[in-house]
Amino acid sequence: MTALAPPAAAQDGKRWRAGAYSFSDELGGFTILSASGVGTRDDPVVLTQEFYSASPVTLVIRAEAPIRLYSFDGKFANGFLRLVVVARNASGLAWHEFEFELQETLGQPSVFGDGLSFNQRQVGQEGVFSGGFARHQRDFEPYDRLLFTEGTVDPGKQTDFGFLISDFTPKLTFFLVQDPRIPLS
Repeated sequence: MTALAPPAAAQDGKRWRAGAYSFSDELGGFTILSASGVGTRDDPVVLTQEFYSASPVTLVIRAEAPIRLYSFDGKFANGFLRLVVVARNASGLAWHEFEFELQETLGQPSVFGDGLSFNQRQVGQEGVFSGGFARHQRDFEPYDRLLFTEGTVDPGKQTDFGFLISDFTPKLTFFLVQDPRIPLS
């Protein structure tokens, strides 16, 4: 099975607004199909995306509303973003792992001092889940990564991932590298 090509309209990238943030596929390799929600615990941002290969791609996330810390109604960028990623596999290859990595600066791993993390202050695993993978691990230093394992997403299928991103800087633009992985031989 061969990978599907992204639709021509998707190659330019588009900003999808949900809550106080926008999400863009402008760096290529995948297409955002929809975005909804405000990014709170009760109403997470649900981002549906289609992936055309089993290679890392980068989602651009921007604060579009004014920053107001400790405002949890979803109208302001507040340093917390609850995100559910629905990932459709249009790569033609089965995914056996899926990794997310946060970057404050494109191409550079997030470090402790930047304030960006997969809710590093939370000791437990609350809110981290996947419908297609049984396990996950969080790595915090010298980067912020979530690796989902023990599962498979076949071509033409989809799964979801849920997690909380915290950004105590907060910076107006940051990046989420998404890496669907295939078995290595």
